[in-house]
Amino acid sequence: MSVRAGRREPCTAALRQCWQNEAMPESRPQPKPTAEPRSAYRAFRSIATRWMDNDAYGHVNNVVYYSWFDTAVNAYLIERGVLDIHQGETIGLVIETQCNYFAPLAFPETVEVGIRVAKLGSSSVRYEVGIFGASDLTAAKGHFVHVYVDKSTRRPVPLPAPLKTVLETLL
Repeated sequence: MSVRAGRREPCTAALRQCWQNEAMPESRPQPKPTAEPRSAYRAFRSIATRWMDNDAYGHVNNVVYYSWFDTAVNAYLIERGVLDIHQGETIGLVIETQCNYFAPLAFPETVEVGIRVAKLGSSSVRYEVGIFGASDLTAAKGHFVHVYVDKSTRRPVPLPAPLKTVLETLL
């Protein structure tokens, strides 16, 4: 929360405004989402499913996919030395997320999570993520938007140069 003119406002209002200022112009209705091949993604991370990931319907619950999104992207950035979750001054806050599902996954599968960058703004990035089981087509795909902010003030900041360089390899 932030305080502006004596009122408490969610910090996300400033973040959303930042993203909207960088957003693409209004677009036409999108076609029905379809599965994509592995070749559509630039980097991959293997993640083992866990017994607890399955729900009462016998497949991985939808909320787990969002955890995989975070794990794949943040691990990629940490491993390349451009995200320090403990001492870094700049952090990415998720302001938007979405996922489409095409095929079920279940424990004890190992999934491959593909990542790419679809849009790189001055302080924000749209990651697109594909989740693969045994097939060469996505079992699910989605996106999330990070707005990078100062860790203390939670105000948007320009992408640090080293981070931007790494993100450009995912375009």
